[in-house]
Amino acid sequence: MSHTAHIPSHRKPRQRASKSALRAGVAGGFLSTIAVAGAAGPAQAEPVTQTIEMPTITDGLSTAVAASAQATQQVALDLETRASEDAAAEKAAKTAKKAHTEAVRKAEAKKKAEAAAKAKAEAEAEERAERASRTAERTTLSASSGSSDSGSSASAPSSSSNVSGSAASIVAFAKAQVGDAYVSGGTGPNAWDCSGLVQAAYRTAGIDLPRVSQSQSTAGTQVSLDNLQPGDILYWGGAGSAYHVAIYVGGGEFVGAQNSSTGTVQRSLDYDRPTGAVRVL
Repeated sequence: MSHTAHIPSHRKPRQRASKSALRAGVAGGFLSTIAVAGAAGPAQAEPVTQTIEMPTITDGLSTAVAASAQATQQVALDLETRASEDAAAEKAAKTAKKAHTEAVRKAEAKKKAEAAAKAKAEAEAEERAERASRTAERTTLSASSGSSDSGSSASAPSSSSNVSGSAASIVAFAKAQVGDAYVSGGTGPNAWDCSGLVQAAYRTAGIDLPRVSQSQSTAGTQVSLDNLQPGDILYWGGAGSAYHVAIYVGGGEFVGAQNSSTGTVQRSLDYDRPTGAVRVL
């Protein structure tokens, strides 16, 4: 090949001026767009400004939480105070109830004691009245007997020193019980009622008497009070309706379970004259 031959050049051909201008315009427009976007960026960042204000919200929340905690603590104190007041009120109520119960008990005990004293006084008054009534009745009976038995001599009551046999056993048992208590329905060995004592005394002689005074007042032969013998059963009231019995022990005396005040005693017939007597032996 000739050294003068045309050798293609590897350089790029020059661009035309119009293309260069177009490219420059496009680049300038892109850069302008970026500049506008950058300028517009700060104007659209309002949320970032609000986020910066969060410390103010946090302070308010902290104050609210503190106030809530204080309110909760106050409620707890109020509840604790109320619980203490309720406990004190309950204790006071229990104390008042106990005091009331004790006062009621004392009042009832006092009332019972007063009732017992009143009943005792009434029983003693009734006993005195019955004794006076029996005395008047005996006076009438003695007057009528005296008129029918005129001219006859009355024998003196037998002395207890002449007692023997079954009568001695009955009298000895009755005397041995003097000082024992009187209990309604009592049949011994340390407390008696009137008919219980008479029945037990006769049992020592092998004689089984009825249990009650009404039946005992008709258990034998009726005898005059002027002809008594040791061991005879004395009764107060009518024969068959007697309300009290005792045992004649001789020497003008009797042994009987009188009442809860005196218990079992040995007394003279003049202390409480019986209405009548029966002889069982």
